Amino acid sequence: MTASASSVPARAIVDHIAAFGADMKAWRHDIHRHPELAYQEHRTASKVAELLRSFGVDEVIEGVGRTGVVGIIRTGEGPSIGLRADMDALPIHELADREYRSQHEGKMHACGHDGHTTMLLGAARYLAETRAFKGTVVLIFQPAEEGQAGARTMIEDGLFTRFPVDAIYGVHNIPGIPAGTIAVSAGPVMAAADRFRITITGQGGHAAAPHLCRDPLLAGAAVVTAAQSLVARNCPPSETLVLSITEFHGGHAFNVIPDSVQLAGTVRYFRPDIGELAKQRLPQLIEGICAAHGVRAEFTYLPGYPPTINWEEPAAFARKAAEAVFGADCVQTQSPLMFAEDFSFYLLEKPGCYGFIGNGESGALGCTGLHNPHYDFNDGILVHGASFFARMAEDALNG
Repeated sequence: MTASASSVPARAIVDHIAAFGADMKAWRHDIHRHPELAYQEHRTASKVAELLRSFGVDEVIEGVGRTGVVGIIRTGEGPSIGLRADMDALPIHELADREYRSQHEGKMHACGHDGHTTMLLGAARYLAETRAFKGTVVLIFQPAEEGQAGARTMIEDGLFTRFPVDAIYGVHNIPGIPAGTIAVSAGPVMAAADRFRITITGQGGHAAAPHLCRDPLLAGAAVVTAAQSLVARNCPPSETLVLSITEFHGGHAFNVIPDSVQLAGTVRYFRPDIGELAKQRLPQLIEGICAAHGVRAEFTYLPGYPPTINWEEPAAFARKAAEAVFGADCVQTQSPLMFAEDFSFYLLEKPGCYGFIGNGESGALGCTGLHNPHYDFNDGILVHGASFFARMAEDALNG
C-alpha cells in the first residue's frame, strides 16, 4: 500500500473533526466513567455500536471476538484498510479526583483505551460524513488487549476472512512524549512478553534446625540471582533480552521453613530465537540450582504476545500521513519499547504499522505513566489522533 495525495487537505480533516471535538470529549469521559475488563466490555461495545450507527456507518457488527465491534464504511469498489482501537480497562482502583472518574470500584481506564476508542470513533464519524475515498474502511474496536489476547480472539473469529483488509493500522498514547507529536517507525517497536511459573519443593521444618530441612526459600533466592546470568552470559550483547522474576511466595510463620515456594516472572525480547534461548536455558538453570540444594522444581513456560514488528512500507505510509497531520517536525522515530501489545497478532497476518501518539510531557495533563492509578488520557490529542486515522484511510483508498 503506497501513499498518495489525499483528496482532502490535512488541515481540512483536522478542522472538520475539531468541529465535533466537544462530542469526542464527552464520549471519552463517558467511557472512562464505565470501565470494563477483558471480554466484559458490553456497555462500551454497545455505546460504540450505537454511535457508529448514528454516524451512518454502512454496517455495524457486534460480538466479533466475543465483545468486539466492527464497523464498515464502503464507498465504491477499491482497496480496503483496517483501523483498530482497543476498548478494555484495567483492574486498578482510580485515585485521581476528577469529575469523570471511574464509577466501578477496582476498575479503571489506566492505559488510555478510552481515548483510543474515542479517536477511532471520531475518524469513523468524519469518514462516514465525507466519504472522500473509494474503497472500504474496516473499523475494528477490539476487546481484551490487556493480557487476554483480544486481537487473536477476533482473528480466530474470522476477522480478516469476514472483513478483508489490505493493511491494518493502530496507535497508542505514550506519556512523556509531547502532545502534538507522534512516533512512527519500521521494524520492532514492542517486545514479546512470555510468562513462566516455578514451584520449588523441598522439606520444611523448624527454623532453628535448618540442617534437617531442604530449604526451598534458599533455592528460590539462588534462582532469582542466577537467572540474570542467563541474560548476561547467554544473550549476545547486541540483542535485547529482559528476564524479570516478579513473584516470590512462600512461608507463613517466622519460625517455619516451608515445604515449597512459588515464583513467577516474564521474559521479553524482539527476536524469536532469543526468546527460544530463554525458554530452553531457564529450566536447565533452575534444575541445576535445585539439584544442588536437594530440592525439586516444576517449571511452566507460557508463551504470550509476540513482538510487535511494523512492516516497512506501511510504516513509511503511516509516517507520511502523520507528517501531513502533525507536521514533519512533530513526527519522531520510536525506539523499541519493552512493553507488549497484542496488535502484534494482526501484524503476523497482515501488513501494517503501530504508532505512538504523545500524551504530554512530564508535569502536563495526563502525563502520569500508563497503568498508574492517577493516569488520564489527554483530551487535547483526540482531534489529531482521529485525524491521523482519517488521513491514513483517505490516502490508502485514494491511491
